[in-house]
Amino acid sequence: MSDVGQRIAELRRLVEHHAYRYYVLDDPEISDAGYDALYDELQELERTHPELVTPDSPTQRVGGSPAEGFRKVEHLSPMGSLEKVTTREALERWGEDVRKRLGTDEPVAYVIEPKIDGSAVSLVYEHGVFVRGATRGDGYRGEDVTANLRTIEALPLRMRLPPGEAAPPLLEVRGEVYFPLSGFARFVDAQVAAGRKAPPNPRNAAAGSLRQLDPAVTAERPLSLWVFGAGVRDGAGPDTQFEMLGWLRERGFRTNPHAERLDTIEEVAAACEAWESRRSELDYEIDGIVVKVDSLEQQRRLGALHERPRWARAYKWAPSTAVTTLRRIHVRVGRTGALNPWAELEPVQVGGVTVSSATLHNEEDINRKGIREGDLVIVQRAGDVIPQVVGPAGAHRPGTVDWKMPTRCPLCGAEVVKPEGEVKHRCPNRACPSRGLETLIHWVSAAMDIEGVGEQFVRKLWDEGLLRSMPDLYRLGGDQLLEIEGYGEISARRALEAIERSKQQPFSRVLFGLNLPKVGWVLARNLARHFGDVDALMAASQEDLEQVEGIGPERAELIAAWFADDENRALVEELRALGLQMAQGESEAPVDGPLSGRQYVITGTLVGFSREEAKAALEARGARVTDSVSKKTTGVIVGESPGSKVAKARQAGVPLLTEADLRDLLG
Repeated sequence: MSDVGQRIAELRRLVEHHAYRYYVLDDPEISDAGYDALYDELQELERTHPELVTPDSPTQRVGGSPAEGFRKVEHLSPMGSLEKVTTREALERWGEDVRKRLGTDEPVAYVIEPKIDGSAVSLVYEHGVFVRGATRGDGYRGEDVTANLRTIEALPLRMRLPPGEAAPPLLEVRGEVYFPLSGFARFVDAQVAAGRKAPPNPRNAAAGSLRQLDPAVTAERPLSLWVFGAGVRDGAGPDTQFEMLGWLRERGFRTNPHAERLDTIEEVAAACEAWESRRSELDYEIDGIVVKVDSLEQQRRLGALHERPRWARAYKWAPSTAVTTLRRIHVRVGRTGALNPWAELEPVQVGGVTVSSATLHNEEDINRKGIREGDLVIVQRAGDVIPQVVGPAGAHRPGTVDWKMPTRCPLCGAEVVKPEGEVKHRCPNRACPSRGLETLIHWVSAAMDIEGVGEQFVRKLWDEGLLRSMPDLYRLGGDQLLEIEGYGEISARRALEAIERSKQQPFSRVLFGLNLPKVGWVLARNLARHFGDVDALMAASQEDLEQVEGIGPERAELIAAWFADDENRALVEELRALGLQMAQGESEAPVDGPLSGRQYVITGTLVGFSREEAKAALEARGARVTDSVSKKTTGVIVGESPGSKVAKARQAGVPLLTEADLRDLLG
């Protein structure tokens, strides 16, 4: 082999190795820039020596002309669907049936993993090289989507073999192609902006992306892949499902890190129930948990009925999307004067909860998505918590028209304005009733977290005319509360005690509650730490404010203007006189630790930590954790399916860190 041929072979090996470390193990050994340099060198050598290009080269993922259609292909073995169960009792009955069918007292272990809501595929490898991929189809025949599957970076074009191991002559791998949630929202926005119909959910987006006639279109979409087992395979292999997952992972395939082996069906049932509340932690949609008998020999003995395996079940939850009628679009005025539209819906079950209202964003977004009053719409519980309208469920009904934001505030009648560069319409009237009410609700709940004093309490006192500002809250007397329906002596005393205790909440929470423009909790804490007390903050210039982490010129100008306003300064002084904290206490000071002076950003889903756990652990060692990448950022910690912060870090030359690096940082 020539020197060029040897270098190309070495570069292919290195690129494949580092892609495996990144996509499969989530543990890269080199920086993204280092990987790009290897890939670019390989691509340039192949360009100048086209006779040395092979189909399984990492540079050949996208190629060929758009297809005229997809040919049907026979699966090497049927891709049967799974019987589903929806209750713990049904799952445990299946476990008992498994034991009876085996007819012995031998132990039965199980493997569980998240049931990806994507598009099932069959991947065929001959002598270790990917040669064909097909959709599930009817279980016997699917569509040949090989060219599109090749564009998915998580799919190995060639198996990664341990030293001395020969590639199996034939191996069929089963997997699920999915659309990460972090990319789905951006994809929907891009589709709507281009005047195309947006898919109702990530599952449809994944299926549609796989069936694009032009592979270049598929390559532009952030598809990924999990594999969960093997169909037909030549040669020796593992004896259990759990070992099979490890075997596949060692050979370059991406398997789900949440797969788990359990010894009893009772443990399986408990794990399935626990996952329902955890599924919002993932960056992909799951609609249940797949449960399989671990022993492949036991699977063979149990067999299948009508191509549905007796040795597996899909434990499924209620769907997180539904279709219903949008009765009307209403508008609520928020605490900053923003007019926030929301949808009144025909009540419908979504994810096991009855939903009758859902969030909308703004007039432009509503009309870009084609959402109209009176239409059938798709409703989704975002993160299985907040209901939102995704878009119309089909053609518009006769007589429906695009929705328009009211020209006057629905509460005070002031003429609505839309500031230049903003998507939100606003009520400019600072005395607008709803604006003051929403600010008070924010103060007692999100900001000061006053126990037992919430939205209902504030609304009652507002309606009675007893509450119009934050200082009014601290001047309330027991006699006033006793006049409110539902308040006796005990409840009134408890409410007043909770209000009094809130005076000890730290300065950062007071700042958060003051409703400073475009200042959330993180920025309120940063302001408190930077200036130390409210006097220094009120005296700060716009240039001073821009030195605070996360505060750019626009925010700095708005904050400076807020503190320059006489009414706002009077409010601060009134709260100070009532005993609220206006200086940073010890609990708010940055911790002095081994990571002092460093600043990190976290993006994507971490396997061993929740985002808040990782943030708290870093801050406990002196580091600062921010939401945006800047020149001050020490490193960006990258989890599964990261967002746009990775690209920003690359542009800024900020190091990308893995979860393993995070563990090293934490000792």
